Amino acid sequence: MGASVSCCISPGESPKILRRHVDLDECPFTTTEDVSEDTGTYLQHISDRELPDELAQEANPSDHPRASTLFLNKSQTDVREKRKSNYMNHMSPGLLTKKYSSCSTIFIDDSTVSQPNLKSTIKCVSLAIYYHIKNRDSNRSLDIFDEKKHPLSKEKVPDDYSVVDPEHKLIYRFIRTLFSSAQLTAECAIVTLVYLERLLTYAEIDICPCNWKCIVLGAILLASKVWDDQAVWNVDYCQILKDIAVEDMNEMERHFLELLQFNINVPASVYAKYYFDLRSLADDNNLSFPLEPLSNKRAQKLEAISRLCEDKYKDLSRSAMRRSVSADNLTAIRKSQAVLS
Repeated sequence: MGASVSCCISPGESPKILRRHVDLDECPFTTTEDVSEDTGTYLQHISDRELPDELAQEANPSDHPRASTLFLNKSQTDVREKRKSNYMNHMSPGLLTKKYSSCSTIFIDDSTVSQPNLKSTIKCVSLAIYYHIKNRDSNRSLDIFDEKKHPLSKEKVPDDYSVVDPEHKLIYRFIRTLFSSAQLTAECAIVTLVYLERLLTYAEIDICPCNWKCIVLGAILLASKVWDDQAVWNVDYCQILKDIAVEDMNEMERHFLELLQFNINVPASVYAKYYFDLRSLADDNNLSFPLEPLSNKRAQKLEAISRLCEDKYKDLSRSAMRRSVSADNLTAIRKSQAVLS
């Protein structure tokens, strides 16, 4: 646990994904007839054991790096409509507010996949949740996440709470309050979105006006405990949401974990995919990350990091070459033993 992207071991595929029968002729498996007897024990390469691409595309995006994220797919409808409307009305996108680099000045943002910008990441995650709610397929839900049955405050829940879609600003304020009060990191926000989409897929429900607050809170609870070394306790969240009992918080977290079938693993490749898809979502909706001119100090820091990474990769390649030479020597020894026998 802690600041490690892959937190625990879990099944390689979503339990909810139905696997169709694959004939052996469809998969690129190599039979033992193709292997010469004098090569010793045959170890099949991992790439030879991969399933066809069409099966990978059917997988859960929160488990598999090649499957497209749900929020980006749901946002594309609105993005296409905006572009079409601007084209039909001959409207320009507006004033150019984005800064561009020139020969004398280079603009870069302070957000990277390992250290994302907190404010911009929360804005993107809240926008992804907004598109989930707006473009939902139906209103499938569970009682444990219903805000009227499990209210987060003593204020009366409006009668139209299950009909009116929340605005992006409302979702952003709700998430920002929790992250600011609990002092959570931007990486935790990305993991929150991964768990949210995994819940929707595993439990086969939709995030809608009646349940979005409880689902987001449950995902944040889980992500903060998995990601941070010093996790925030449930009783601490009760200090933020003062009207909710810790017993209700514990029950919601327990149901959330059961619906995930205790799969809290987030591979590094899945995390990176969600980060870059969130950046694509920001570009499509004119949510620019803060850009600053590249200073001499920042340039030296980037150069030092680049040199450190380059040395690290050189060490890895040397160790890989040594392992390859050792394997070749082992094969040669086995061949000579076979000849002598």
